[in-house]
Amino acid sequence: MARVTIDKDTCIGCGACWALAPDFFEQDPDDGKSRIVEKYRVDGNPSVGEVPDDLLEDVRGAVEGCPTGSLKLEE
Repeated sequence: MARVTIDKDTCIGCGACWALAPDFFEQDPDDGKSRIVEKYRVDGNPSVGEVPDDLLEDVRGAVEGCPTGSLKLEE
């Protein structure tokens, strides 16, 4: 299964990822940056998630659309 990691140090909270893949990414109300929705988190970590096959294309688009390169996708 594909895995995504968010680098919170470089994330600027622009909203591109949660606009492109709203079922996988969301805005963290505490810092305004991106996080992974709870159901896809690995060990409860909001910066690491496993991508289900049906969301892979959306997540791939979000990774490619991130202006700061803060999202890493391992397939």
